[in-house]
Amino acid sequence: MHWVKRTALVIVALLASALAFLTAAIMLGAYLPAIPKVGVIGPVLGGQFPVHLALLALAGLALSVPVLRGGLVRWGRALAAITALSAVAALVICGVQVAAAREAGASLTLGEVFSELAYPDTVPDTTQTYAIHGGETLKADVYLPRNPAGKAPAVVLAHAGGFHTFDKSDLRGTGRWLADHGVAVFAVDYRLATPERHTWDKAPQDLVSALRWVRDHAGAYGLDASRISLGGMSAGGTLAMNTAYRLKNGTLRAADGPTPEPPASVVGFYPGTDVVQMWQADLDRSREAAEMFTGGTPRRFPERYREVSVSTQVGPGLQPTLLVVGDRDRGVRPSTIRALAGALRARGVDTTLEVLPFAEHAFDDAYGSITSQTSRQILLDFLTRAPR
Repeated sequence: MHWVKRTALVIVALLASALAFLTAAIMLGAYLPAIPKVGVIGPVLGGQFPVHLALLALAGLALSVPVLRGGLVRWGRALAAITALSAVAALVICGVQVAAAREAGASLTLGEVFSELAYPDTVPDTTQTYAIHGGETLKADVYLPRNPAGKAPAVVLAHAGGFHTFDKSDLRGTGRWLADHGVAVFAVDYRLATPERHTWDKAPQDLVSALRWVRDHAGAYGLDASRISLGGMSAGGTLAMNTAYRLKNGTLRAADGPTPEPPASVVGFYPGTDVVQMWQADLDRSREAAEMFTGGTPRRFPERYREVSVSTQVGPGLQPTLLVVGDRDRGVRPSTIRALAGALRARGVDTTLEVLPFAEHAFDDAYGSITSQTSRQILLDFLTRAPR
């Protein structure tokens, strides 16, 4: 009977050790993202799931008690210390993020933190073809307010994916939530780059066509035509901002019909500000994506890189702009977003910059996370504020 108890004790100790190692590694990476390997996964998991990690650490702490009482004193003490520190570290992240949410005016829903770990299972009100370019049918998922109080503001959103992957369905959570709060959303596909097809001059035209289509259908969808915005996430944010600014400064015109009026405002969630920097950094195959998009290197096609980079379009008279980035973003350095915000403000552009604490790139992938709920409120407030 003694060996059974001893075996059970070792099993409990091993389980507690696994929880201690997991939570400690993630917390270490969340606080010290410069550390190799754990600094990659730590900000992603620690930033999006701090509540879950705190509970796991507390579970490990609870398991350390029978280890201590069973006679494995040193092992038990080590487990208790590690899991306790991990739980405190996770709870500090929660506290910092909750404070940021309150400052942003976000009403956090605890149930979503646990129930919405990925994109929610929702569908658009309708999906429409907005253009056919190069034989490719381009569609928009339309999310409409249920009971609009007058004409609704709207936003055309471009999805993330390094210019060559993903699609408009990635925006379904944001689209439905904004629509439920009074903003019409048009989540659009655009032509994706491939090794054989470079879309640096095609994807912006797709967004121009999408904007024109939304403006043409403003009456049918009950939109306020003076409050139609253009935005996107990551590469989609790069495309949206570049397209909006070029429409505003007159350097981009529609290739397939009338050029629409520029959008009233611009949104960039963790956007790449400079495609040359994207090539140079080469994070998560960003160099490959940049070359697929432009057709080559910055040395070979400097004019293409310059044309598609947001930073080269900065000037006076641009639209009000919202920039949102996580302070742990490896793909888009927060310093580059701050620099863009500074450049815009220096030219008199109404610019809102939000840097979310303990948040990595694509911090809104976990729909129910604190950062995701916060960022949605920031976006809603920007899209619904009175025009300036």
